[in-house]
Amino acid sequence: MAAADTVHARRRRPFLITVQPPQLLLLLFLPLVAPPPVAHARVTALIVFGDSTVDAGNNNAIPTVVRSNFPPYGRDFPGPGGGRATGRFSNGRVATDFYSEALGLGRGFVPAYLDPGYGIRDFAIGVCFASAGSGLDVATSRVFRVIPMWKQLEMFREYKARLAAHLGAAEAHAVVSGAVYAISIGTNDYIENYFALTTTRFLEFTVAEYTEYLVGLARAFLAELYALGARRIGFTGLGAMGCLPLERARRAGIGGGCDEGYNAAARGFNAALAVMVAELGGELPGADVRVAEVYGFFEGVVRDPAAHGFARADVGCCGTGTYEMGYPCGAWAAVPGGTCPDADRYVFWDAVHPTERASRLVAEHLFNSTFGRFE
Repeated sequence: MAAADTVHARRRRPFLITVQPPQLLLLLFLPLVAPPPVAHARVTALIVFGDSTVDAGNNNAIPTVVRSNFPPYGRDFPGPGGGRATGRFSNGRVATDFYSEALGLGRGFVPAYLDPGYGIRDFAIGVCFASAGSGLDVATSRVFRVIPMWKQLEMFREYKARLAAHLGAAEAHAVVSGAVYAISIGTNDYIENYFALTTTRFLEFTVAEYTEYLVGLARAFLAELYALGARRIGFTGLGAMGCLPLERARRAGIGGGCDEGYNAAARGFNAALAVMVAELGGELPGADVRVAEVYGFFEGVVRDPAAHGFARADVGCCGTGTYEMGYPCGAWAAVPGGTCPDADRYVFWDAVHPTERASRLVAEHLFNSTFGRFE
């Protein structure tokens, strides 16, 4: 790890810390109402797949317009100089960065596999293969030429080979089998593909049929990941995607508000995903596959932001907060007042993605319900 990144790791703000003995997880940013869960078996690494909700900067290395490696992105990311644009679609860290810290893996972030600033020594305790704009459906990934899920698995295979060369076969196997796997994918398949009419999927499937198709792809991905050695896998369900500022703005001419059709699609996907995961888990010996349910929690945040300490959930912090994401958000970086002065008061950083504080709250919820409960 580069010297700057070492300083960055030292200066990170704590989320959850593991203390031994005795084993105890201390929440440092919200009062405890019950003892948080403790993973009973040692977690060796955090390995991440998915889309922009968890991409740590892989898109920086590919020819796509779906990027965020420029200001004002990353302005609150911990590190020397008051933050840097890493390629995360956030003013700071994303949920999986907080999982890494909570799991006691020695740092408060998960590096992108394609980031040249990191090597296999860094990736041995955590690595991100996610790509912003990706989806379960390969047609979704083609819309903006990003890394599809099959390619993310190919990178994981390469990672395994590099890990074996670095640690030896036995230790590399222990890392892979002892890791927690976090998957966050699916929203783009609906809002960037099916509902946006950017491919022919809306002609080929009804919403229910497309959901069934996506869940089938998720099943195949999980089965292949298991075959490659994964055992503790958390698949994050979809949030209330109809309440994203971008979708609210799209409905401004018809009264605004959340798009309940989009939200219904998210709930339908989550229900089908839960059934599939329950069935698949019973077919894979030694596997612990779980759905990380986020819909109810995040819907509560966006519908009643004040109850969670936020001032706004209808618009993002960047620009007008209604359409800006990626380069359009970047265009506001040089404009005085182009972004809100205090992102912690906003649920969303841009028109689609949550602020670091919102991601922290989601991470706390999902860690305590899923990612910290693997046996």
